[in-house]
Amino acid sequence: MGNNIKTITRFDATDNEPTSISINHGEIVCYSNRSPKKDTPNEDALGVIPVDEETTVLVVADGLGGMPAGEQASQIVVESLIESLKDKSVLVREAILNGIDNANKAILDMKTGAGTTVSIAELSGNKLRTYHAGDSLILLMTNHGNIKYQTLSHSPIGYAVICGALNQEQAMLHPERNLITNYVGCNDMHINIGPIMELAANDTVILSSDALPDNLYEEEICEFVRKGPLLDGVNELIAQCYQNMKEPLPDRRCHPDDFTLISFRQNT
Repeated sequence: MGNNIKTITRFDATDNEPTSISINHGEIVCYSNRSPKKDTPNEDALGVIPVDEETTVLVVADGLGGMPAGEQASQIVVESLIESLKDKSVLVREAILNGIDNANKAILDMKTGAGTTVSIAELSGNKLRTYHAGDSLILLMTNHGNIKYQTLSHSPIGYAVICGALNQEQAMLHPERNLITNYVGCNDMHINIGPIMELAANDTVILSSDALPDNLYEEEICEFVRKGPLLDGVNELIAQCYQNMKEPLPDRRCHPDDFTLISFRQNT
């Protein structure tokens, strides 16, 4: 079928279950709900933005907890990207960067101290390119569960893992795990742009707010999602993540948080 979906957004969402959407080159599953231990707004936002027959842009934004207007900041990022991607006179890459820059300016102009992470997947045919600021996760895996690509968390703990100073378990338990050094809404915000990667049949992409990597290891995420129908795997992943938020295992700390996820699987 053609890429004939309309733009999808989720702001302050309280989804009971994930939603599956078919696009030209595969299947998208999206979900957003607030932390199981709060009744204040869900500060996460997501967007599924069709650009043309070949290209769809996925975005997850995680408003910074403990700072004012997190839900407003995450919504600004998604809406700014939707608006910038309407400009067909520039490349999609340029439109995405313009949208993030415009959102950063708008959030700073609020002068409330608000901020948000952003993780973006540009899907065009069988090609993937990522863009991110902060610690929201982007993960690309094969149908065997092998990780082909993973974004670097813009945090002292993320950098410590990359350089080998901390292992995964130490990082998961670290009290400063959620301290980040880069986000939309800060004066020196910067965007990491990933390489253009070719997607093989049944490759799966996950974008998620930090609730997922704070409660499940990357290998566990892959094991849930790699096999069987994508919607079933995401349902199991969500259930386990919430279980760990409520009753943490010994090798991780309980970190209840707003939880937003978009997953995409390439067609065979």
